Amino acid sequence: MSAIPRDKNLDSTRALLREGYTFISTRCECYQSDIFETRIMLAKAICMMGEEAAREFYAPGRFTRKRALPEPTLWLLQDQGAAQVLDGEAHRSRKQMLMSLMSPASIGHLSDLVAEEWRSRISRWQDMKEIVLHQEVEGILCHAVCTWAGVPLGEGEASMRTREFAAMIEGAGAVGLRNWRGMALRRRTERWARGAVERLRSGEVRASEQSAVHTIAWRRGPDGKQLDTPTAAVELINLLRPTVAIARYITFGALALHDHPHCRERIPTGDGEYLQFFVQEVRRYYPFFPVVAGRVLREFEWRGRRFERDEWVILNLYGTNHDSRIWQEPQRFQPERFRYWDGSPYSFIPQGGGSHMANHRCAGEWITIGLMKTAMRLLTRKMSYQVPQQDLRIDLSRTPAIPNSRFRIGDVRRM
Repeated sequence: MSAIPRDKNLDSTRALLREGYTFISTRCECYQSDIFETRIMLAKAICMMGEEAAREFYAPGRFTRKRALPEPTLWLLQDQGAAQVLDGEAHRSRKQMLMSLMSPASIGHLSDLVAEEWRSRISRWQDMKEIVLHQEVEGILCHAVCTWAGVPLGEGEASMRTREFAAMIEGAGAVGLRNWRGMALRRRTERWARGAVERLRSGEVRASEQSAVHTIAWRRGPDGKQLDTPTAAVELINLLRPTVAIARYITFGALALHDHPHCRERIPTGDGEYLQFFVQEVRRYYPFFPVVAGRVLREFEWRGRRFERDEWVILNLYGTNHDSRIWQEPQRFQPERFRYWDGSPYSFIPQGGGSHMANHRCAGEWITIGLMKTAMRLLTRKMSYQVPQQDLRIDLSRTPAIPNSRFRIGDVRRM
């Protein structure tokens, strides 16, 4: 077995919490290697980054996501029985179910619901001195995606569900109070989701056959059996919560418009191509989730090292998206770079890499892009606003990251 660099610390857990998004890339640069060994929570971990590393990590059938994340994080991000922790035919079948909801027409419908809810809030924003954009967008997305999924919410219930989903997202990368709060509120969300599935199955309520709740509630696995109620509820949550998480990308997009006024000028008048470049650059440049992890399922060799079954491997998403071997001047925000991007599913991996159908790449990536485009059009074409003095710094030791002030805006006016 070929030797690879080893982190000098006996255990790097504290360093990981302290450095956050830059933990892996800093050490890869120090060791002049795309791969190194360390210990996290006293367990041996192989950390890697870069396009070649992503290609190895996303080779079909090579890794499992089971036992790849700490239980509290897994529970808030996916939970047991979800598509992301399945393998083989079970994963392909469940992923097919999720991808069936990602048609252009379906995403277009969700985008329309978001735009409608957003426009309805502008009148209210006009009467307020300031709003916290990030929190408002979470509410918009929660209300819209639940309607789209076939589980529409009343006004009071929408606020409750928004708080629950937001707490799950906030707690997923945290240790301590944020994580505990997310887990406590998730229990309430699960009861609600199970009730939604049970009411549909019993005939108490109806939903369109094309809706997410109908698709999930009546789905059968490769064994011909219907998903049990807890699993169906988990998959429903795993559609709704990640959609609310897109509020982070939209907030980063608003920050990019503020920091780069020339981009704002081009979006309202430019063609759809530039908006696509802008959205992709927001996803590349700003920090979403830092890593993805797996356990070796099938032994393989890379860089002269043999990866043994069950070894814990962590792939650096943020570092790969800022790799200077892939991206010229990676610390510079430059949407036009995507005019020349070759489309590799391993060089640009903000929400995972590889094939959407064959790999564990995020099923909601196309929804993310669609809703970001909708939000950027609304910010530049349907409203004007001022950005007051505030703390817009992004703490890369905090996961998931967000501007410290959550991006406050004032003097909102309808255009």
